[in-house]
Amino acid sequence: MLTFVPTPIGNLGDISFRTIEVLKDTELILCEDTRVTKKLLNLISAKLEITFPPYEFISIHSHNEKEFVSQNDSNLIIKNCIYMTDAGMPCVSDPGSFLVDFCLNNNIEYDVLPGANAILTAYASSGFTQNATSFTFFGFLPHKGKNRSDMLDKVMNSENLAILYESPHRLLKLLEELNKIDSTRTIFLTKELTKKFQTRYKGTVSDILEEISKTEIKGEWVIVIEQKELENRGIITYDDLIDLKLPPKQKAKLISKLTGENIKDIYNNLIS
Repeated sequence: MLTFVPTPIGNLGDISFRTIEVLKDTELILCEDTRVTKKLLNLISAKLEITFPPYEFISIHSHNEKEFVSQNDSNLIIKNCIYMTDAGMPCVSDPGSFLVDFCLNNNIEYDVLPGANAILTAYASSGFTQNATSFTFFGFLPHKGKNRSDMLDKVMNSENLAILYESPHRLLKLLEELNKIDSTRTIFLTKELTKKFQTRYKGTVSDILEEISKTEIKGEWVIVIEQKELENRGIITYDDLIDLKLPPKQKAKLISKLTGENIKDIYNNLIS
């Protein structure tokens, strides 16, 4: 049994009861970084006064996950084990997806626990949710070149809210790029989610760029970008169809679908 366990994204209090129960019954911990995971377990143990059993640790991260899966068979996971990334939900801009596929392909029982997630936390915090019930998550954008410009084009032309991550040393560059594309677009920025000094900004790209450029940029950021306002989204009316330059027969069919009237009667009116 392999259990994918989310970890707090900043606030230790977001650890779940289910996670604690799984940790108590685990023999093997597969994790993104053994040092980070061991530190987290020590903090949990001290805060909750829990003594965890001795674990075997194996590091599986984005650089070796595929290789690890290809070199191991299902016999590896014959005992209770879990997979933990450094912060947040495995498989969401974090390693883990190859392990999920490994379980599916080898009929290995697995489970995924719900937990802290920066994407949903930012989405709920943005205030966009009253007008937008769907979003597209783009993760970290390519660093440079045509791949980056192409992805930015998709982000800014998305019909859904666009959510992406950005590192502190590229945030200003991103805002400058967005400002060139559409300086009046409303965006929401947040960092240090769930922590004591979590920070939020919301406004037009130009206003946020001006404010951010005056501050010391630290920490990883989540950016929520308002969807592009689509043109010509109005309802097609009867008059719109009448004005179409189409043969009477085709026009009669379209009007019939809109109004429910008899096609023959409409056609006769059009040619009379």
